[in-house]
Amino acid sequence: MTVSKPCSRIAYLTGEYPRATDTFIQREVAALRALGHEVKTCSIRRTNAEHHVGPEQKAEAAATFHVLAAAKNPLHLFKCHLLMLLASPAGYGRALWLAIRTAPAGLRALLYQLFYFAEAAVLAQHLKSHKIDQLHNHIAKSSCTVAMLASALSGIPYSFTLHGPDIFFAPEHWRLDKKIETASFVACISHFCRAQAMAFSDPAHWGKLHIVHCGVDPQRYNFEETAPAIGNILFVGRLAGVKGVPLLLDAVQDLRQTYPTLTVKLVGDGPERAAIETKAHKMGLAETVEFLGYQSQDSVAELLKNTDMLVLPSFAEGVPVVLMEAMAARRPVVTTRIAGVPELVEDGVSGHVVAAGDLDALKSAISKVLDNPEHAQTMGEAGRTKVVAEYSNLAEAEWLSELFEGYVSCAPPNTLRPVSESNR
Repeated sequence: MTVSKPCSRIAYLTGEYPRATDTFIQREVAALRALGHEVKTCSIRRTNAEHHVGPEQKAEAAATFHVLAAAKNPLHLFKCHLLMLLASPAGYGRALWLAIRTAPAGLRALLYQLFYFAEAAVLAQHLKSHKIDQLHNHIAKSSCTVAMLASALSGIPYSFTLHGPDIFFAPEHWRLDKKIETASFVACISHFCRAQAMAFSDPAHWGKLHIVHCGVDPQRYNFEETAPAIGNILFVGRLAGVKGVPLLLDAVQDLRQTYPTLTVKLVGDGPERAAIETKAHKMGLAETVEFLGYQSQDSVAELLKNTDMLVLPSFAEGVPVVLMEAMAARRPVVTTRIAGVPELVEDGVSGHVVAAGDLDALKSAISKVLDNPEHAQTMGEAGRTKVVAEYSNLAEAEWLSELFEGYVSCAPPNTLRPVSESNR
């Protein structure tokens, strides 16, 4: 697959950019730029300093347009709305009506929707001033509402990447149906994700639901094989109950009786970190579990290099990028049979996939990796093969670029995945 005439300018929008938990968006932006696209990054809010864990994040943060900060300037806000109104009074009215009729029930929800409309005019003017050809949004909640309204105001087409799982808990609230209807196309991260989008949209729009995997750079994790000390477990993700961290602590407490040198490194942060740390101390795991906070991509790669496995016992996910990173690093993974995870991890082949919330199954899966290092190595190799073939960020960016080009030129691809995928 080749991209001959890329769009000159694409804008990327998320609620917060860059975030330490969303490095896959940074990789996607970098890959599109490498293909020749000019990509302008936009964020509704500024990220806090703890997310700028490396030079890549700091550079992206400095170059990103922050919508809310610009909208807080009353004169600038008024100017943007006036320019949108003068450019197309009818278009301004249609966009305002779109905001009103897609607002969830209740006065508070309507007020928030009008805030989004106010921000949308600021974003629309920014896009027009930079001659943007296509707006693309990640995470289809409030930032995607702003993208939808900015597109209606400016006439610039928009698309979005649909992740889940949280938006699937309240698709009516976020008007997923209307976003799918008004978007030029939707990049779904998995077949499961696409099926959910189909469930909440009109069949007339199913043809523009394509599958674009979040990707990783396999080469970043292609280090020389090492022989980690038996008993090193790594977790990377938000420190939250939904990620199954409390269950992991329960498993580790029981497994220490069989594997007394077992250690766990937890990479990440979140509002539940203090409670999880307290739980670990009360369980007597203070010397077993290490809380590392947010880490840079290079640091995570180094941690993967020196671990036996990655364990992610989540209760709700899309397709976790950290699983791809571990598999690219030839590390077996232990995770749960939810959402799009089985599309990435094959049980017994590239890792172990267990029922979410099943403590005994989780302990058994971890034990299988520790007790059979030869099979663990085989699973690691299988995992890397899978990621290289289907989850390379460069190949996925080429496919996304083909979608951008196809929809801008009114000749979109009619396949779910790249035709050339079988040749990768």
